[in-house]
Amino acid sequence: MNLPNKLTIFRVILIPFFIVFMLWDAVPYGEYIAAAVFILACITDFFDGYLARKYNETTTFGKFMDPLADKLLVCSALICFAADPECVMQAWAVIVIIAREFIISGFRLVASDNGVVIAASYWGKFKTTFQMLMVIVLILNVQMPFFQILGKILTYAALILTVVSLIDYIVKNKDVLKEQN
Repeated sequence: MNLPNKLTIFRVILIPFFIVFMLWDAVPYGEYIAAAVFILACITDFFDGYLARKYNETTTFGKFMDPLADKLLVCSALICFAADPECVMQAWAVIVIIAREFIISGFRLVASDNGVVIAASYWGKFKTTFQMLMVIVLILNVQMPFFQILGKILTYAALILTVVSLIDYIVKNKDVLKEQN
């Protein structure tokens, strides 16, 4: 197992720790610890892709698991937001983002059954970047006008990129859904 794949697995391992710090009120400053864990996970996302490309260590496992790890991380954060009675994000926005992830995962499963691995697209990478930035700003929930506006801008940018990347995947991979005879 190469280093990029180990970083991807490490990111998945961080998710339960992130969730505990987000949801367990008994931990003092839990949201800040959760933000730190989330940022660490985001850093591993950057480096696993960078190292895989730089050292030509791209693997089928990495093409499958890296985007899945991103989905698990971001969706975990969104579900934590939704579980918060003082939710910082509208439920419909959480649903749009998670629905897109299910649809793309379905596409990838169908493609995999046909022997095709669908790697992340640039739109998907932009979407993930904006979602991760949005989550960080929303977790920190800084009560200053600049950060409140930044949170809204990042949320709407992430939503737009979520829809654009979904359309991009469907258009580019529509042949995956054609019946095989």
